[in-house]
Amino acid sequence: MPLRKKLNSKIRIDKNTGFGSNSSSYGGRFITKNGNANVRKTGVSFFDSISWYHTMITIPRWKFLFIVFLFYFTINFVFASIYFILGVEHLNGITALSRLDKFGQAYFFSVQTYTTVGYGHISPKGFLTSSVAAIEALLGLLSFAIATGLLYGRFSKPKAHVLFSKNAIIAPYQGRTALMLRISPYKNTNLSEAEVKITLGMHIEENGVITNKFFTLDLEMNKVNALTLSWTLVHPITEDSPLYGFKEKEYKNTIGELIVFTKMFDDMYSTNVVRRTSYTFEEIIYGAKFAPMFTRSEDDSKTVLHIDRLNLFERVNL
Repeated sequence: MPLRKKLNSKIRIDKNTGFGSNSSSYGGRFITKNGNANVRKTGVSFFDSISWYHTMITIPRWKFLFIVFLFYFTINFVFASIYFILGVEHLNGITALSRLDKFGQAYFFSVQTYTTVGYGHISPKGFLTSSVAAIEALLGLLSFAIATGLLYGRFSKPKAHVLFSKNAIIAPYQGRTALMLRISPYKNTNLSEAEVKITLGMHIEENGVITNKFFTLDLEMNKVNALTLSWTLVHPITEDSPLYGFKEKEYKNTIGELIVFTKMFDDMYSTNVVRRTSYTFEEIIYGAKFAPMFTRSEDDSKTVLHIDRLNLFERVNL
């Protein structure tokens, strides 16, 4: 449902979000939970719309390995079929009698050629078979170079190793309420100069027209020198907040989304890394507070950060 709201003149409207104001043109959320724009592009062919490098760098690890192994076994099957069609008699060293065994030996000859191992047990005979083997060896060198580059790109790609809490919450804060969410590093990296910006997008009815309105939410603290422990982001809900006057029913009946942008400096890569996520109003818990995430170690020598408590909260009355 759209919200009818008279905005305080002090509320900071954000006009540089990259999203349009026509709410009827949007479906679903603006940003997915993993930080990607919730947009599907059409009007060009599938192959033109896909950056294969970006796809192979960003897909899950199991998908990447599956594609590599599938390509490896498929290309060898294709070349084995070519050798088999040309005739295994053109491959010196094949002694199998059955057709299945002959194809199997042709397949493993293809593997040896494709990987340039060349054990020497089987060798091509004749111009045509030797030409196919030469083409396969070249293709093997090129494809292994590409696979190695992709593997290195995935391994060396800078990434912000931080987690966001599953939900944002509305919690008591200094006699008022505040919007809060939590982030935390989870790997043995050193992150410094961490900055956060939160943009609120809502459907608002103005003069009978439903539009997307975006607001920059003021944070109690939007920058820390080092992100070593969990960081609770706090937006105090004052008279200057677009969320002022919201009760639990407004969060349930209003179409809105919090878009969170984070940027920090990774010492290892010596570069800035970024993460994004979003929370729809359905993912905001009204009347809750986060549980502590870090404690002392038993011998008082270290601070223990409990990553599994990132999403832990308890209900409170507002």
